[in-house]
Amino acid sequence: MLYLLVFVAGMSGLAVEMAAARLLDPYFGNSLIVWANLIGLILLYLSAGYVLGGWLVDRMPREDRLYEMAAWAALGIGLVPAIAPLILQLATGGFADYDWALLGGSLLGVLALFSVPVTLLGAVSPFAIGLEVRRREGPGRVAGRIYALSTLGSILGTFLPVLVLIPTVGTRWTFWTLALALWGVAFVGMWRARLRRMWLYLGVPLAVLALAWAARDRPIKPDESLLLETESAYNYIQVVQRGDDILLKLNEGQGVHSVYNPHAPLTEAIFDYFLIAPFFNPPPYDAGCVQSLCLIGLAGGTVADLYTRVYGPIWIDGAELDPRILEVGRAYFALRQPNVHAYAADGRWFLARSPRRYDVVAVDAYRPPYIPFHLTTREFFQIAREHLTEDGVLAVNVARAGEDDRLVRALAATAATVFPSVFVLPEPIPESEVLGNTLLVATVQPAEAAYLAENARHLTHPLLQAVAARTVPLAQPAPTDGPVLTDDKAPVEQIVHGILLRVLLGG
Repeated sequence: MLYLLVFVAGMSGLAVEMAAARLLDPYFGNSLIVWANLIGLILLYLSAGYVLGGWLVDRMPREDRLYEMAAWAALGIGLVPAIAPLILQLATGGFADYDWALLGGSLLGVLALFSVPVTLLGAVSPFAIGLEVRRREGPGRVAGRIYALSTLGSILGTFLPVLVLIPTVGTRWTFWTLALALWGVAFVGMWRARLRRMWLYLGVPLAVLALAWAARDRPIKPDESLLLETESAYNYIQVVQRGDDILLKLNEGQGVHSVYNPHAPLTEAIFDYFLIAPFFNPPPYDAGCVQSLCLIGLAGGTVADLYTRVYGPIWIDGAELDPRILEVGRAYFALRQPNVHAYAADGRWFLARSPRRYDVVAVDAYRPPYIPFHLTTREFFQIAREHLTEDGVLAVNVARAGEDDRLVRALAATAATVFPSVFVLPEPIPESEVLGNTLLVATVQPAEAAYLAENARHLTHPLLQAVAARTVPLAQPAPTDGPVLTDDKAPVEQIVHGILLRVLLGG
């Protein structure tokens, strides 16, 4: 039982860390800075637990105390998903308004929820070592055996939530399942140790099950216009309705990843700008020249739907990392056009292996305001150019904050090392918003910004005419004085953090 407890405690520690990341996703997103805070504090709590476990076993070298401590850790794990939303609700305003005090305080408050259970879990291994050393010789062998079992449990705890629990039962039940498993081992241990007050600990599973019952119909992140809330191995997913618009939101929900309105094809957002990207080519260039599209970041299929409406049933390949999002797209966003071929795959991996060449490669794969670094580098742009036709274009949606376009400049400078001409279409940012979008367009043929206006004069499709009226005045050569990003060095998140820091400081 002692060794089993060590294994389950090791599993629970890593599983709690993985589930904690998903617990934070709907409010803080999934970025390196969130992971750094989470991992750093978890390690701090484990370190405190190691000290605590060694101190306790020297003063109370009793096995029943170890099982009691594990039972309290189980209760702490079970309370996390019940208490966390009270603090996480505060985070919504902090993230949306970039209020550093509210955002930072909420994040630290949530992470503090893990201090007690993770510290107690950290105390299990040194406590177990102390008990075993008193029973038998060879403290080195005992320590090695205990830490090997704990690490093997941690390996299971790394994969179990991601591959099984979260996709199957959700984040909250992942915590509750871990709590019940840990309590079960602790209770059997207390029974074998003949602890008289062990029956008092029957309140732990009853409390966990009561919390689960109370939360059975409660959404993770309430929204009065919620149509769907679900979780996948990659994302927390919401589908909400605003008027006639159906919106796809992921994780912290600050960005809209797809829009569908059966009555109004254009979205009046950056999605529309992708339609005009091919017309940076040297004139005359008309809509009939666009015969294929590769869309990295298909999501619910908004851009694919726009291209099909405007250019007809052209060949469209769409790569989306999360297969659950493709299911949601088919159910809520009419992602059912026969010319759209959807693939659940990483966009760069898919493009590098595609046998086709495309007239347009469109990249709309970032989690606001972050973009996966491997879709920003010179090596990725080289792959894109190799899969473009002789008059093909690359179009990338890039975030900026007001006039702070450091990320745009970095991607433009990088694209300029591969493509002869690079342009930007900066979408106007409403006064009420902080972040905005810029469409970066790179052409295989040498081109000029004036080509867009010249080609636009001959457009006949009403949707193209409407988009051209909005975008032609915005077109300009891209600033290329930023750093060149490579697979070896692409400090994309560092650039984004610099932009956000400036926003937070009111610069």
